[in-house]
Amino acid sequence: MSFLKPILLQICLFLFFKFSIDEANDNNQLEYLSHSCSTNKTFPPNTTYESNLHTLVTSFSSVAATAEFYSTTSSGGDATGVTIYGMFMCRGDIKSQKCQKCIEMATQKIALSCPNSKEAIIWYHECMVRYSNRSFFSTVDEWPRPKYISHHETSNITTEGSYGWLLATTLNDAIAEAAKSANANKKFATKHVSLGGSQNVYTLVQCTPDLSSQDCSKCLNDVMKDIPICCLGTDGGMVLYPSCNLMFGLHRFYSDANLPINWYQLPKPFVGKPLSGKPSGRRLKIIIASTVPIVAFLMLYFFGYHFRRINALRRYKAILKENFGNESTTLESLQFDLVTIEEATNNFSCANLIGKGGFGEVYKGILSDGREIAVKRLSITSEQGIAEFKNEVLLIAKLQHRNLVALLGFCLQEGEKILIYEFVPNKSLDYFLFGSELHRLLSWCERFKIIGGIASAILYLHEYSRLKIIHRDIKPSNILLDANMNPKISDFGMARMVAIDQDQGRTRRIVGTYGYMSPEYAMLGKYSEKSDIFSFGVMILEIVSGKKNSSYDSYYNDGLLSHAWKQWRDGTPFEILDPNLHESCSQMEVIRCIQVGLLCVQENPNDRPQMAEVVSYLSNLSIELPFPHEPAFFVHGRMNPNMVALEVDSGHLSNCSTQHSLNEMSISISVPR
Repeated sequence: MSFLKPILLQICLFLFFKFSIDEANDNNQLEYLSHSCSTNKTFPPNTTYESNLHTLVTSFSSVAATAEFYSTTSSGGDATGVTIYGMFMCRGDIKSQKCQKCIEMATQKIALSCPNSKEAIIWYHECMVRYSNRSFFSTVDEWPRPKYISHHETSNITTEGSYGWLLATTLNDAIAEAAKSANANKKFATKHVSLGGSQNVYTLVQCTPDLSSQDCSKCLNDVMKDIPICCLGTDGGMVLYPSCNLMFGLHRFYSDANLPINWYQLPKPFVGKPLSGKPSGRRLKIIIASTVPIVAFLMLYFFGYHFRRINALRRYKAILKENFGNESTTLESLQFDLVTIEEATNNFSCANLIGKGGFGEVYKGILSDGREIAVKRLSITSEQGIAEFKNEVLLIAKLQHRNLVALLGFCLQEGEKILIYEFVPNKSLDYFLFGSELHRLLSWCERFKIIGGIASAILYLHEYSRLKIIHRDIKPSNILLDANMNPKISDFGMARMVAIDQDQGRTRRIVGTYGYMSPEYAMLGKYSEKSDIFSFGVMILEIVSGKKNSSYDSYYNDGLLSHAWKQWRDGTPFEILDPNLHESCSQMEVIRCIQVGLLCVQENPNDRPQMAEVVSYLSNLSIELPFPHEPAFFVHGRMNPNMVALEVDSGHLSNCSTQHSLNEMSISISVPR
């Protein structure tokens, strides 16, 4: 029961503080709204960080006597990583005395509510206090985002069509005024408009003054998008972001010298200021009589919670052991709770769906700390992908490279098999190269950088990682592009680990994508580093030409490898270059890439260069390259074109409809011996 002692102590302190309140006038109440603490970033007691945090928050109340907004840092001591960034902001209509009281109350409550958190934020109706171990100044932060609606009976006027239109128009005017405020220390505005008769709608918007006008406008417009979700059709509501907030109501809730007082209270707990001196005997008896049953109930609740938590952890460990064996202990920290993922993706909403593939579906999500994630969900109805799922978790968890997509975690719960990755905003390379006008926007400099980044990642997999990895499914749809168009290799479900000194392996289960498989792997089941190099060579030629390799259908068409070889042999390699690049490319780099691509797709694996050589060829243009031999055409001519349908037919995995491009399906097929 020792784990309950600090919790119960905090509960008793809070209850004592709560019961010791002034009989204050309603208009002077300080109204608590919400708070959020970091649970995964904490600090131990009696450290430099705690001392710096105390210095930071105690400085707020004195500054609040003369300032409505204040941001500062505290970094005393010689230890690294102890700098704390802090900020407070009072509502723009609040007077200095009330602002100071609100900041005092907020710093006291956040100290009780988040005693060991490195990052915390608290909102009162009148002010906001925030601190973190990372710099958030001049940055738009939109998470967490509490929402409140009025508990008053909805007025008939709110059901009329004009109300929504007038509210949106008034909020837009207020946002424009706040964003362009001439006062550098206040980005704040209030607006009201008549709904007819004596009925008005009142609005208030505010940004932290450190934001630029553009960022303030963006933040408040994002807040407005939450209004239909939480508050439309009500006679009042508010949405709070760390960087901005918005409030509206049919009753006035802010100070305005030009309007009569008619305070409007939104539903939230009341917190007042503590009484000076000791409580009377009668009050103390009341406090004890009220506290004891509450503490007893909370003890039972926390005991039950702790018991359920232990059982849940045991179940998680059993599931990990069942699926990952001896590796399970190293993967515990990567396990996500299903509820967390459902909240991040809005319960796998169709609006969050960003792609489909043979594995299942991919959703965009936002965690409670604001991080954007990509959630890859194995289709429950599919019989494919279970082995690949386990393989991907075991492999990517051990790999780290800037050109490999980062695995943040996974979930094995209630029959779900889910992978959680860093979110990469620019989709996959095939989206830019094939079937889209976006390939015109992909400059030669970007394409050359993408080729170099992919080569660097493959070299890491083959030579420099703790494991020697053969990916076996290198293709444009498995290359994701981040905000700066840097490539990241993804989808390690087909990858295989081999011994560091092992040259090749052999399998009876051929997996991959036709058009990218090397001939020795497709026909004989032999895979090696040279298999990945062949796939990389095909992809280089696709990036240069902007066209897909269709040589698997060589019964009817002249494939890309054949076409590139003929043009190279005839001395006209620029004939394969994407026409959009003729005016802006480096001819030396283009020739170099075509030659490297042809070297990588040679029929004999021994003729193909090692990945280290490929990287040196691409990074040093003065190195003389060998002349390539004829590419491996025969592998495509001996495959059944009807099998190609298996690659592109990913199926409909849910009722969600999307306009996003489909990720090509990597197929598996047993080859008879």
